[in-house]
Amino acid sequence: MRLAEEAGADFVEVGVPFSDPLADGPTIQRSTQAALAQGITVARVLELVAQAQLGIPVVIMTYVNPVLAYGVPRFLTDAHAAGASGLLLTDFPAGSDPAIEDAVAASPLALIRLVAPTTSDDRLAQAVKGAKGFVYFISRLGVTGVRPDAPPDLGAQVRRIRAVTSLPVVVGFGISTPVQAAAAARVADGVVVGSAWVEALGAEGGGGGGGGGAGAGLKAAERLLRELAAAGRAREVAGGGEVPA
Repeated sequence: MRLAEEAGADFVEVGVPFSDPLADGPTIQRSTQAALAQGITVARVLELVAQAQLGIPVVIMTYVNPVLAYGVPRFLTDAHAAGASGLLLTDFPAGSDPAIEDAVAASPLALIRLVAPTTSDDRLAQAVKGAKGFVYFISRLGVTGVRPDAPPDLGAQVRRIRAVTSLPVVVGFGISTPVQAAAAARVADGVVVGSAWVEALGAEGGGGGGGGGAGAGLKAAERLLRELAAAGRAREVAGGGEVPA
């Protein structure tokens, strides 16, 4: 987490592992299983966030079951105390549980909403109602994971979201290279990179499995994030000039 901040991330999404990661592709599934096997829990994740003491916002990203098992009021209190600023529940459609939505709305955490390419215009307005922080646009159908290119209709989809909300629009799912990040940042306000970052962290420098591998993974992850951050911030916008992503 500290490496991400130092390398130029504007915010960090910290995933809480869940045994049934429905929205995640092979890379995140493997990391989830590794985390669970090593005893990572909701409480441990929040402890790590607190220890990191980041100067940038932290968004807790997970599924609704771990939060329910932990206890919603307790989770909201402990997550805020740990330093989290937002909550993103990947399997929690808007309107599915008003009691939980009201609890998050009354807490200091921003409830981040997810929007998909298949979200209808009518549903879109409902999905962003009560959202805070930013809107997370799932750039393509399917699960998370590295993809070779950015969706061709990304600009149109972002404009559709901006028509119903003034919140920043951040693009995720499949963004993995500086070229893709730059393309997405030309039309959106931010880019989320997950699987490529986790794959870089898992780099083992020659296939070894010892401590040197962990060091190689950190170096690879730092290099990737610095390239992504530079690409995202140097976007060209209408009217010319460069603006922060």
